[in-house]
Amino acid sequence: MCACFEGRHTLFAAYEDTSHVAIVSHLCAWQNKKDMKTPLLGMTLAELKEVARSLGMPPFTGGQIAKWIYSSHVRDIAEMTNISKANREKLAEQYCIGVMKHIDAQYSVDGTIKYLFPVASGKFVETVFIPDKDRATLCVSCQVGCKMNCLFCQTGKQGFEGSLTASDIINQIYSLPDAERLTNIVFMGQGEPMDNLDNVLRATEVLTADWGYAWSPKRITVSSVGVRNKLKRFLDESECHVAISLHSPIPEQRATLMPAQKGMSIEEVVELLRQYDFSHQRRLSFEYIVFDGLNDSMTHARAIVNLLKGLDCRINLIRFHQIPDVPLKTSDEKKMEMLRDYLTQHGIFTTIRASRGQDIFAACGLLSTKKIYERT
Repeated sequence: MCACFEGRHTLFAAYEDTSHVAIVSHLCAWQNKKDMKTPLLGMTLAELKEVARSLGMPPFTGGQIAKWIYSSHVRDIAEMTNISKANREKLAEQYCIGVMKHIDAQYSVDGTIKYLFPVASGKFVETVFIPDKDRATLCVSCQVGCKMNCLFCQTGKQGFEGSLTASDIINQIYSLPDAERLTNIVFMGQGEPMDNLDNVLRATEVLTADWGYAWSPKRITVSSVGVRNKLKRFLDESECHVAISLHSPIPEQRATLMPAQKGMSIEEVVELLRQYDFSHQRRLSFEYIVFDGLNDSMTHARAIVNLLKGLDCRINLIRFHQIPDVPLKTSDEKKMEMLRDYLTQHGIFTTIRASRGQDIFAACGLLSTKKIYERT
């Protein structure tokens, strides 16, 4: 766990205890903020050089810190052995690495693992590890709850409780027990990435820069419902894959499912996407949860083809996972196959996404930490 928490409020030991006690201990530690140091994890190279400069160290020390954190994955500043002991001690007076271990893990029969991570605000997010043969995908969160309030999403029902820092986002990867197995990362956990764009961009910079994790941006997919101005900025400043939440090609119906339609309509989203080239390595996909009797007809299939005509994209059809107090049901397999076949025949490569982790509430639309705060 992060050395940012000191003294009697330390909860490293409690992190191995997945009980109610661990959660309460974390909240107690967070409340005593005077004991907290600034995490280095999540900082860019420019920011780390500024840290070094502010402490009277040469700028190249920032590069050394970056290598220790993002290449060597150290857990303590004392491990940075090519930095003088005096400078390490000076750095440790104000800063920590920022590692915070998960405090709970739930295991699905299909191999999916859902982790509960603490974040700097004192709250928690859920992160989902999805192994699949030679691939392993991590579904990361960028906010606690979500402002978008989509009808079919449990995270939206939680409401918005704050955005994550870049450190919070990267920590979900850094502290993952199976981090070395990861092949892909998707920003499809709790929250709307475009609503926390600065920190999402900082996190993806850390993941893709030569001085950071040095991943190809093609290993990262960032989702969005479509947020005016923010989506354009992301498309301009990032090379990561893009996934757009569609769910209905009919504007009036989409608005009943997704209030964000009123802020930036799906027509505006598609018009913006047409200005970018997705014919090479960068991929554009649309997420489409299929609801029984609502958006699974041939009318919808034809409307999707018309809406996306000429776009180099793919569609992922997703089964709806029931949430409380929402009278929607998932479409049957035959209708989903009909949609897949029709769309593919009309030039839009379409797949039916396999549901993973449904038994531990880790599947699409089921993430929520509201119950954690109710327990405390």
